[in-house]
Amino acid sequence: MLSLPAELTHNQAKDCLAQLVVGANAEPSPVVVNAAPLTRFDSSALAVLLELRRTCQRLGKTLVVQGMPTHLGDLATLYGIEALLPRP
Repeated sequence: MLSLPAELTHNQAKDCLAQLVVGANAEPSPVVVNAAPLTRFDSSALAVLLELRRTCQRLGKTLVVQGMPTHLGDLATLYGIEALLPRP
């Protein structure tokens, strides 16, 4: 299982995504990412998850987001992308 960091804002997004992509290559499908550690984040967290989803699709895998913080789920709903980030 992959895990998001406690802080994921624009400043951390590029490095975080790079680490997640490496992890996604090694994980079986579905690739499960734990979002529960997130305490400080902005919409960049959604951008990272969406790009990770695209990476998983290219690898022939699916992505599941576990433990999504309520506020992040609210942002996904606001942007109309909640269906793209399935939860268990």
